[in-house]
Amino acid sequence: MHWLLDTAFNDDLSRYRAGSGAKNMAVVRRFALGLIRAHKSKGSVKSRRKSASWDTNFLLSVLQIK
Repeated sequence: MHWLLDTAFNDDLSRYRAGSGAKNMAVVRRFALGLIRAHKSKGSVKSRRKSASWDTNFLLSVLQIK
């Protein structure tokens, strides 16, 4: 999972180092990774994540709202 978080979310470049901010962002990243991996569409995790940021309808389908 560490490799996926690093490649898809640039986890190693994160500026959060200490305190609860780092733990909170780790939870958010893992939650987002789980949603992206669960969505059954073509493409890599990184491309699905970018598609979700560019296309609101795709984001809503990943979040299972629409």
